[in-house]
Order: sequence, then C-alpha cells, then structure tokens
Amino acid sequence: MKILLIGASGYLGSAVADHLDEAGHHIVELTRATDDRPNGREQRVGDLTDPRSLTRAVTPDIDAVINMATPTGDAETDAAAIAALTDPLRGTGRAFVYTSGVWVLGATGSGPVDENTPANPIPIVGYRPTIERQVLDTAASGVRALVIRPGIVHGRGGGIPALLVNLAREHAAPRFVGEEAVRWPMVHVDDLADLFVAAVERAPAGSLWHGVTETAVAVHDLASAAGRAAGVHAQPRGWPLDQAREALGALFADALALDQSVSGDAARDKLGWRPQRDGAIADLVDGSYR
Repeated sequence: MKILLIGASGYLGSAVADHLDEAGHHIVELTRATDDRPNGREQRVGDLTDPRSLTRAVTPDIDAVINMATPTGDAETDAAAIAALTDPLRGTGRAFVYTSGVWVLGATGSGPVDENTPANPIPIVGYRPTIERQVLDTAASGVRALVIRPGIVHGRGGGIPALLVNLAREHAAPRFVGEEAVRWPMVHVDDLADLFVAAVERAPAGSLWHGVTETAVAVHDLASAAGRAAGVHAQPRGWPLDQAREALGALFADALALDQSVSGDAARDKLGWRPQRDGAIADLVDGSYR
C-alpha cells in the first residue's frame, strides 16, 4: 500500500515507518516543509493546524493514512484535522489509523481491562475519547477506521523509561512518581510497530486495539531497572506527587502516577499479532538503555 504517515520522524512513528518499509509498503511522510532526508521517502507538506493542507495530502493514490502525530492540545483543532484527513477517504474503504493511548482508560483497578471497557480519561488526555469516537464513526461512511491505544512504550533507548533513567542519574537514586503499588502496561516500540502493520493491513473497519504486551509492570521494578541502566544501585524512592508536579507539570506527573492493568490479548487473538521483543525490565537492564 501507499501510506501517508503523519509523525514519521517521532519516536514511535520512526519505528512504524521502518516496519512498514520492511513489509513492502510505500511511505509518504507528511512534513511541515520538505527537506532532504537520508531515507529518501516521498514527502508531502501539511500541518495539523491547517485542515486544507491535510486534505490536499490525501490524494486518490493514498491507500491508507496513519496519524501518529502528537495532538495539538486543542480539541477543535484536532477534530478539524481528523475531519480533513478522513473526508477524502469516505466511501472508498481506504484505511485511517488513529493513535491514542491507554491513559484514556484512567485508573483500572485490579484489571486487566480490555477494549470493551468504557473510557475514563485523566486530564492530560481528557478529550481524546471524543476524537477516538469521531474516527470510529467514519466507518459508517465507508472508511476503514481504526484506533490503536499503545501502552507505555519502551525500546530503542527512548520513551518514558528513558525519563526514569535520567531521573535516577539526576537524583542519585531511582525515582518513581506516587505510590509504590502503581503498575504500567508496557509495550516494546518494535512490537507496537508490528501491530500498526497488522492493523493497517487487515483490521476491520470500526475496530479498536490495545497495543500492550505486558499487562501490568510494577513501577517500583521499572525504577529499579532504570537505576541499574544509569549505574545507580540505590533502592528506588517514591517521589511525592506534589514535588513531581512542580518538576514535571501537574498533568504529566499525574499520568505517571496512574495505576493501570490493561490487556492486549485481542490483537494477538484476532490480528495474529506476535510480540517477540524483551520485556521492559530486561530492556532497561540489558538492552537499549544501558
């Protein structure tokens, strides 16, 4: 397929682009301005704040659109961007994949919860369930509309786990935000990229998928592993939420303190997704963060 990829230069987007290339698909990168990139991929100019530029980019030769861009933070702007990207796809059966995240589920309790669990978003992603619904509703108009909710992404030395490594160095001790009992659903960035490939190739219209390989990993254990990656062997210490909010911003700190247990079994069972990379602890201790 010829796939318009939005956010191809980002942490997750670059991994998805690599895996789409490996699967034989032709990537078209949406950029704010064309430039000479070493990957030599085709580029088209567009901006999430300029709906007309987005619609122009979705030409009839585009078989699918994958939106991995960071939301603008403005509900109306993001809704307008989704409309601009999906309008050219209506009635064609072409795919549109929207990247959300498990934080829209809020605190899950003991869990694990699945794709049938109602959204209960925390403030940092407060309007994102509305965008998810906007995307999925286009399936009634002939768009193969899909939503993927990644867990906390690790791998390639990036993502939120890299923050834990940096915090361990900065504080000379591993740190985690909030309570020791907090758990995070995790996924390796390359496994998650495989899920995007599987979804764009064969997921049915109007479907929602959780990109999670480890249902609930204790943040205490993640912090300890991050300390080892940083060469810091002290015991992990909780970072009081008020202090973390001051340093990281209230919305983000609250997200890091969120306790979740989330299942990604549906994608394995129905899409044939086969994650095969190391888990988050092993990746931190012996993998890409050392």
